[in-house]
Amino acid sequence: MEHPLTLVGGPAGAGKTLLVADWIAVSPCSWPVVWLTVEAEDNAPGIFWAYVLGTFRHHGPALPADIGSPARPGEVDHGVLARLAAHLSGRSEPVVLVLDEFERVGTPEIAEGLEFVLRHAGNGLRLVMISRTEPLVPLHRYRAAGDITDIRGADLAFRPQEAAVLGDRHGMSLAAEGVQALTDRTGGWAAGLRLCVLAAQQAEDPQAFLKEFEAGQSMVADFLLTEVLASQTAEVQDLLLRSSVLGQIHPDLANALTGRDDAAPILAQLERANAFMRPIGHSWYRLHPLFAEILRVHLRARHPRLEPELHRSAARWLSDAGLLTEALRHAADAGDWDFAASQLVDHLAIGRLFTGLESDRLIELFAAMPPDTTGPAADLIRAAQALGEYDAERGLRHLRRAEENLDRAKDPSPAARLSCAVLRVLASRVIGCVDMAEAAAKDAQDVEQEFPAACLDEHPELRALLLTGFGSAQLWAGRFEAARSALTAAVQAPGGAATALPRHESLSRLALIDFLDGRPSRAEAHARAAVAEAERSGLLPASRTGMGELVLAAVAIDRDDLGAAGRHLDQAAVSSAARPDPIVTAELGILRSRMLLAKGRPGAALNALDAALRPPHAAQSPWVNDRVALAASNALLAQGRPQEAVEALAHRETDRPDQAVASARARLAAGDTERAVKILDTLAGRYHHRDAPAVAVRVLLAQAQAADTLDDAAAARQRVTRALATARPESLRRPFLEAGPWLRRLLHAEPALTLTHDWLPDELLPERSTAERGEPVPSPVVEHLSDREQEVLGRLAQMMSTNEIADDLHLSVNTVKTHLKSVYRKLATTRRRDAVRRARELRLL
Repeated sequence: MEHPLTLVGGPAGAGKTLLVADWIAVSPCSWPVVWLTVEAEDNAPGIFWAYVLGTFRHHGPALPADIGSPARPGEVDHGVLARLAAHLSGRSEPVVLVLDEFERVGTPEIAEGLEFVLRHAGNGLRLVMISRTEPLVPLHRYRAAGDITDIRGADLAFRPQEAAVLGDRHGMSLAAEGVQALTDRTGGWAAGLRLCVLAAQQAEDPQAFLKEFEAGQSMVADFLLTEVLASQTAEVQDLLLRSSVLGQIHPDLANALTGRDDAAPILAQLERANAFMRPIGHSWYRLHPLFAEILRVHLRARHPRLEPELHRSAARWLSDAGLLTEALRHAADAGDWDFAASQLVDHLAIGRLFTGLESDRLIELFAAMPPDTTGPAADLIRAAQALGEYDAERGLRHLRRAEENLDRAKDPSPAARLSCAVLRVLASRVIGCVDMAEAAAKDAQDVEQEFPAACLDEHPELRALLLTGFGSAQLWAGRFEAARSALTAAVQAPGGAATALPRHESLSRLALIDFLDGRPSRAEAHARAAVAEAERSGLLPASRTGMGELVLAAVAIDRDDLGAAGRHLDQAAVSSAARPDPIVTAELGILRSRMLLAKGRPGAALNALDAALRPPHAAQSPWVNDRVALAASNALLAQGRPQEAVEALAHRETDRPDQAVASARARLAAGDTERAVKILDTLAGRYHHRDAPAVAVRVLLAQAQAADTLDDAAAARQRVTRALATARPESLRRPFLEAGPWLRRLLHAEPALTLTHDWLPDELLPERSTAERGEPVPSPVVEHLSDREQEVLGRLAQMMSTNEIADDLHLSVNTVKTHLKSVYRKLATTRRRDAVRRARELRLL
């Protein structure tokens, strides 16, 4: 334990596991030990780390709750591993983590995660890896640094004197010559020695048997296992052969495969004899993997058509025992897809295809279901697979066929009917059909009455998925209060990892509703909670909805933090590419347009709205269309096309305040002051700044602009003062930047208005004299800027890159660089930021 990593490597049956277990038993070291035997099914990052963390919590030292756990089988968020490593690094004594049968891990992501935790846990972790093969962890680094204890096959191989002790413990006193020959022939392989001794015990002349034994290079394992099998009674052989198809053996399950009732004493006898059968707790056993593999070869040779029947019998026993996932695997191995599909549906497990640690495993299993598998259950599974990929057309086609078959059935299964209702709600989320969602939710509520409450409680993911889908459909239709109610219930639903994904999606949609209602702080809190839920549950960006990141981007745009907004948009785009959610797709297009407009590119902002207008497969959403029209109007207004800005909203003048404000601003710019004032009068007193500050700020600024247009200076000042006070707690800068030239003139003419508002962008703050600032008076520009240089300077102030300036002005990048050098020279600066500041001091901007 001097080194952070210990590798015990060698072939099957070399004694690796027994060596480490014995060391733990007799070592004077008092450090806590956490042992996990890796299963073949654990070869996915989410499942692997869920078991590691679960083993820590069950057998090892307590872990803080905030470390979290993966929510999906195929992935684990880096934050979970970072928090685990941080916790371990702070311990006063190390934890010993033993990973047995690590050769089953073939996923690089698991090895990379282990190496990360080991490297960052400092002195808080000792990792012991037991593996038949060289693990994927970069061992060369540890070997080069002298940070590994390497125990290899040669170290584990028995020497002749040790082989003699083994024979003695089996009651066989072997001559030195025979021991040497046996050791040489087996290469000191522990399992080979032991199997050979077991076989020799059954021979009439053990010494002669060992002397005549010839270990073929490729068939030694088959030979030895055959001898062991042949030494057993017919009943034991039959049980071993039939049980070899099982990953884990229970006496009752073994009885179901043999048709007898003697499995319990036989399994106990085999375990006592250490004949490659070991107990794993609660009356369950596991065969040595190599032994089981060879037994299956013998089974196929002796009974060519028996294996599928054994899988079929195992599937039914495991299903009756409530071990659904194991039952489905055996049904698939038997080719009994009708049974597999009906079991998934009848056990109300259709939701596990969407969320939870088993989702990827179940999706992969049913991906192999042949096309000729018919029946409502098979069609429901195909519908779920399609809807999980947001393929509404294919999903609804399979769903309709399942419903037609159920309608023709005399006594349709309540589980199938409930599954239909849940899937129809999920389909309504994809296509944006609120009527379908409401009808399906009512059907689900009716069918739920036929189940005991305890049965539904065992499947919380169904309720969470239904509420999330229903709330999403209501949100798409613009029914915000109904959506808020359903989504809040989804967030509060129990279920842990099984409901992590719907909880994450619901939190992010609640954030969007808050943002659309004009409550940026609440929106930000919900969005950050959604991101935190995803990180705590180990959801990678490609598995997240992306809506939480979009809301954070929207809030950042309103606060004029375009750098943060860009980062959040990039994160959202990753999720949107993997999960084409219509709400996310539409909002992503709208926010990209707003970003471009904030950077002074109104033409590009208009083009970006095309994506928002065409979400895949979805019906039209009134509020999405309103927001697209609003963004288009703002872009047209920024281009100096006020009449077109008015027309963009002409058919969308709803009672939404942001629409009314945009319409009023466009009409003011177009000279229709009377109509603008009438529109704004309808908003008077309707929006309190504490309830919806983002809405109130925009209403107040529009009313101030109207007052300024009517030369009512007092009213303009009063409303600007209120707008500043309302915006300050939320740092809402963008509404002031988008208000137009009139606001700059007013603020520069009335510097007292901004005395306590230094949070505003510099271009809105009135210029104080250089004497007030205690700075030297800037010298005037020696050479005037050309018109083109002035245009370049203006875009420089809008934080546009050189490439963006070139695109906007239809110039080459080299030409823009030439103009920039000239601007720097004339302003006596060398950096962009200094050039912009100096230009403002000289009133060139």
